[in-house]
Amino acid sequence: MKMTTAPNVRIIPAKPQTAENRDKYHQLRVAAYCRVSTEQEEQQNSYQVQIAYYTDLINRKKEWTLAGIFADEGISGTQAKKRPEFLKMIRLCKKQKIDLVITKSISRFARNTVDCLEYVRQLKDLGIGVIFEKENINTLTMTSEFMIAMHGSFAQAESESISKNVSWGKQKAYAEGKVAFQYSKLLGYQKGADGKPEIVPEEAETVKLIFELFLDGYSLTSIKQTLENKELPTAMGRKIWNQSLIQSILKNEKYVGDALLQKTFTSDCITKKVVKNNGERPMYLVTNHHAPIIDRDTFNRVQQELARRSSKRKISDKTTTEQGKYSGKYALSELLICGHCGTPYRRQMWKSNGNRYAVWRCISRLDHGKRYCTDSPTIHEDKLHKAILRAVNEYLGCRNEIAKILKANIGSVLECKNQQEILNLEQRLKDLDKARNGLISLISEGGCAEDTLDAEFTKIHAEEQEINEKLVELRKNAEISADTQSKIDSAMEALEHEKFELDVFDNIIIRKLIECIKILSKTELLIIFKGGIEVKAEMEE
Repeated sequence: MKMTTAPNVRIIPAKPQTAENRDKYHQLRVAAYCRVSTEQEEQQNSYQVQIAYYTDLINRKKEWTLAGIFADEGISGTQAKKRPEFLKMIRLCKKQKIDLVITKSISRFARNTVDCLEYVRQLKDLGIGVIFEKENINTLTMTSEFMIAMHGSFAQAESESISKNVSWGKQKAYAEGKVAFQYSKLLGYQKGADGKPEIVPEEAETVKLIFELFLDGYSLTSIKQTLENKELPTAMGRKIWNQSLIQSILKNEKYVGDALLQKTFTSDCITKKVVKNNGERPMYLVTNHHAPIIDRDTFNRVQQELARRSSKRKISDKTTTEQGKYSGKYALSELLICGHCGTPYRRQMWKSNGNRYAVWRCISRLDHGKRYCTDSPTIHEDKLHKAILRAVNEYLGCRNEIAKILKANIGSVLECKNQQEILNLEQRLKDLDKARNGLISLISEGGCAEDTLDAEFTKIHAEEQEINEKLVELRKNAEISADTQSKIDSAMEALEHEKFELDVFDNIIIRKLIECIKILSKTELLIIFKGGIEVKAEMEE
């Protein structure tokens, strides 16, 4: 009978190659990481103190050698990707240039629990430990990640609390009308000596040009080309413009002297994601905060034009999108409509006998034939332009009658501008004088002692002084208005001797003067000018 012996199993202990198990003659390459959250002076002092502390700590231990001090100054710890020194340290760890990392606390290492655990695990897999002094944790000797996760959660909660406090502080500042300007990105303004926004004349002219071109019918692309041809710089000093920048200038209420606060907000303190405020948070409008570059009427007209262009709908079934596209190339693309079906006209190029010429046709007729529009004529562009020019010159020929009406009314308008307020203040002065006489009569009749009414007399006197100061200012303005009227009278007189007549078809002038042009027939147009005046124009056969 064959006998079997039990197997003899001998355990050979593992020798993990970690920083703690290196031979006694090998110095550990130790790196220190420190961070301060803000750029305030006291925090900068802390930053320097941390560097000095870790340099001394590592150099005092014979078994350690300094592998580097990595310090991020004035940077939040919620996202590792925004801490360049931290990422540099991790890269050196992966290259086995560092054996041990030491830092003050988990909150200094990371305020994001996920980042904290992820990097601790990465370093542990490389055999590199992290020592958190405050929590007395060494990641190579600990048996569980529970403590790191717990402290990391505390650090993240602290960061969230700080974020809420900052948001509350900002919202309180908004409610008090405190406006912060980003001058480096705002064309037309700079910080003045008094700390308030100050207009930069050269840049302000660029802003005015953008608004003027837009109201003249230029598209954003055309405005971009014009600015670049003139070599006008952006707020950042670049000579290359883009459409989104031009649109943001046109929409920016700061150019009219106002400031809309909390247009955006940080939705998550960890990712630092900034989103547009679509009503989730309150917004605050501070009016007349600073000197405007654009007058309010021009700004409002630009906003209306922006809304009109963005709300254009497709007028042809051949377009692939629901939203139409504004084109500033031809004024008639916006103005010319079919008098039969109300559809806009489109410009086309025709060819005959080797010659190319432009015509305008009803889009409904182009897309559907006579199905929806049975009688829309095709109009030659040359004949159309001539008829419009004749109508415009006829309209401008009425300027003398318009000038007389304006001249007759300007004086009365200026004269009445402050008159009602002046009359109200003068009446108030009479009422106060009557009240004073009543108090004097009361004293003389023995109704009360004189010293008991001192406060009433003082109050009446103070109000009288305030009213008199207002009257001086209003009467001064009335004099300025009279001077303005004199200048306008001179301008009107000059206008009477000017000849207004268009010789060539100008898209910009046509846009400024005309609201709409209806094609009534092959030979007749109805031109509706801005202000409601209608003029019929005949076209040649």
